[in-house]
Amino acid sequence: MSSEQTAVSTPIVVHLGPALGRLSDSEFFEFCQLNRDLRMERTPAGDLIIMPPTGGMTGRRNLALTTQLGVWCERDGTGVAFDSSTGFRLPRGGERSPDASWVRTERWNALTPQQQEAFPPLAPDFVAELRSPTDRLADLQEKLREYIASGVRLGWLIDPQSRMVWIYRPGREVEEFSNPMVISAAPELPGFELRLEPIWQ
Repeated sequence: MSSEQTAVSTPIVVHLGPALGRLSDSEFFEFCQLNRDLRMERTPAGDLIIMPPTGGMTGRRNLALTTQLGVWCERDGTGVAFDSSTGFRLPRGGERSPDASWVRTERWNALTPQQQEAFPPLAPDFVAELRSPTDRLADLQEKLREYIASGVRLGWLIDPQSRMVWIYRPGREVEEFSNPMVISAAPELPGFELRLEPIWQ
């Protein structure tokens, strides 16, 4: 077990049942706002997932990921980038918070100011999930499949432990890469290439 694993706990899954699981989208958003110290997601089945704060190494890797996406996004100008604190209300149900995500400008601007302020009711065009030492790989793979089924056009699953990357696209086989130094988001995000050296360190 790594030192980071001893410092953080695994996510907690709370089965709310038929009554509590039927919280409306606005009620769930309010519930999350009342518990802002907790990072929460809700599955399409209505289960609540409470995720602990990340350890230092995972936080550093997350920053490397979101910084590179943010720099490209500002230069490109065709969309809006988000960090791991943003929740999205997916079309197939559930609220999810990718570690990094991006939405085309025209889709983002089609939302009302109220929708933008709450959990945006859309699937991002691009999502990335970075595996932490306590994440089960099978759970993250299922999460990526959920994203693609909800309308995400490109999804990355990055595992620093094994130095593996899985790339998901709708209607295509999952691509698997071992120890890549760079991965490209083209053609969905033209010109965005993620340097993985700071994530592998």
